[in-house]
Amino acid sequence: MKREESKGMALIEGSRLIMEALARAGADSYIGYPITPANLLYQYGGQRLDIMLAAPDEISTLQWMSGLSSTGRIPVTATSFPGFALMIESINMAYMMELPMIIILVQRLGPSTGTATNGAQGDLLLLKGMISGGHPIPVLCTSSFEDSWSLAAETVKMAVEMRTPVVLLTSKEEVMTHKSFDISKLDEIEKVDHKFYDNAEQYKSYLPKDMVPEFLPLTQNRHQVRINASTHDQMGILQHSTDEALANTRRLEEKIYHRMKCHLKFDYDQHENAEKIVLSYGITASAAREAVAQMRAEGEKVSLLIAKTLLPVPPVYLEILKKYKRVVIAEENMNNQFGSLLFGINKPEGLRVAGALGKMITPQQIIEEVKA
Repeated sequence: MKREESKGMALIEGSRLIMEALARAGADSYIGYPITPANLLYQYGGQRLDIMLAAPDEISTLQWMSGLSSTGRIPVTATSFPGFALMIESINMAYMMELPMIIILVQRLGPSTGTATNGAQGDLLLLKGMISGGHPIPVLCTSSFEDSWSLAAETVKMAVEMRTPVVLLTSKEEVMTHKSFDISKLDEIEKVDHKFYDNAEQYKSYLPKDMVPEFLPLTQNRHQVRINASTHDQMGILQHSTDEALANTRRLEEKIYHRMKCHLKFDYDQHENAEKIVLSYGITASAAREAVAQMRAEGEKVSLLIAKTLLPVPPVYLEILKKYKRVVIAEENMNNQFGSLLFGINKPEGLRVAGALGKMITPQQIIEEVKA
């Protein structure tokens, strides 16, 4: 390779790309407790963001993030299932308070502490049901180094625009495996404008504007700000079950569905006249891309769908899949979690699953399911 052709080449892993993208997009604080396989994100967060707080545990992590977010900062943390499980109560708190923050969930083999050095794709159903009341939390999922860059930046935009915690889902191999990568091909990232309420009128902490309340940090002295994790009215005052308070709770769900239409991310490689399609996400997307390329080289007509917006599940995925007689879902778990989200227990007759437990899925496994 000529020198000018290798100018942008770097030996790099997804962790560094994610953290650099978050910093450029406007994230400014890292709070965390180290856990494998999210350790590199912890390290780079401390190096790259303005504030680094080493929390004594994951419960403190989310409490500190909520405090920083309420002052107008955009905090980030990274963890794996054992730590995430401890964070769930406080994520519910931040969800109700409508505090912007980014949580990177690096999947590893479970249950419980599982195998810290073994990847997996087993946390999707956990994310689906983590908010009490069944309300959705936005989840994006990386499937390449390019995604590690662009989707990380997108989470900052989503968190600020929707006033909500956002989860960036990834896995051990994506954030720890070094690869030679041309960083010159990455797009520029524009810093997110974290706008604050600027009006002489009385500030209502939860008065919606296009379904999302305007934000005002606690650190200003112009208006009173009430931030409440219990059922509350538009002023942020504790309520039991008044019409205004219940309408506010309904809005929490409605704003996510409404605003997520602007954050729909997926790759759909449609093959003309194909009756078969492979659907995948995350680390398994690489094997899916390779499998489809190999089958097409052999004359097989097959399409490919890579999901990046995972939650709330976009209806467009079902609209695409219903065009095909055979659907093969490839994901690194043993119970077809994304398939369960799409179809529930009423899975279509033509559905096939390429799954795995404790090991990555190979292109050949996917090919066998397509041709079976």
